[in-house]
Amino acid sequence: MKPIVTIGMCMRNCENSIKEAIHSILGQDFPHELMEVIFVDDGSEDQTLSVVKDSISRINIQAKVFHSEWKGLGAARNKIVNNASGDFIIWIDGDMALPKDFVRKQVEFMEQNPKVGIAKARYGIALKENIVAFLENIADVAEDARAQDEWKGNLRLPGTGGSIYRVKAIKQVKGFDDDLRRVGEDQDAAYRIKDKGWLIYRTHIVFYEKRKLKTWKELWAKYYWHGYDHYDLYHKNRNLFILHTMVPPASFIAGLMYSIVAYRLTYRRAAFLLPFQYAFKMTAWLFGFLKNQISFRDA
Repeated sequence: MKPIVTIGMCMRNCENSIKEAIHSILGQDFPHELMEVIFVDDGSEDQTLSVVKDSISRINIQAKVFHSEWKGLGAARNKIVNNASGDFIIWIDGDMALPKDFVRKQVEFMEQNPKVGIAKARYGIALKENIVAFLENIADVAEDARAQDEWKGNLRLPGTGGSIYRVKAIKQVKGFDDDLRRVGEDQDAAYRIKDKGWLIYRTHIVFYEKRKLKTWKELWAKYYWHGYDHYDLYHKNRNLFILHTMVPPASFIAGLMYSIVAYRLTYRRAAFLLPFQYAFKMTAWLFGFLKNQISFRDA
């Protein structure tokens, strides 16, 4: 029987969380015979691949496993697109966990809305996280809480984690850009899908992400490299950025706005650190962005 939905998981160095992600896939109440899972291990240096192979030997869902030296996210996602048998792809990261009705509700939404090319689920509030991880999570939750269901513009287009793609839509735009190796491959693909006339929506289904961040130093490094790699995306498509909204003062104001929403959702006073967290991480992003811009001009 042909699968209706492909679960696509691009993974790298997530041996400590991948079991929980797989367990949440196995717990789905969507018919397992209508699902398949495609794992792409993109050059893991830990035991991620071994954990996956051990886990799939005992599951009742069709599974495919691919492994290669590190090629980047664009190439890894294309490996899944090119091997998917389903009509839809749900993208799961190795540090995510899904409620048991996630797949069923996402597929139902897409079947009921044939003009939608991408439907992004919303972040759920994760429990038992340190302060750095809590602020990262609650920022996404607060942004989702304020956002409209339909993406009207081209800014902050959805990432892949927790999203369902219509295979017809992603194949129409020739898949992901292999040259976008670390970040931005998802926003670039979403832009091209939207440009072809497909709609992009947020659903009211939630998923959970286990943040790896433990220190402010790790947060700085994450956003420094995001900024560095986002310059490549900016150089390709400036429609995805309004740079003056991404500088630290503007980020502080945005964080202040979201802190109020976050406090109302959690009643944790730590939510009022969001303005400082937003300014901190966007300062790191700006340093990385400018560093790549200087390197690009010197090349």
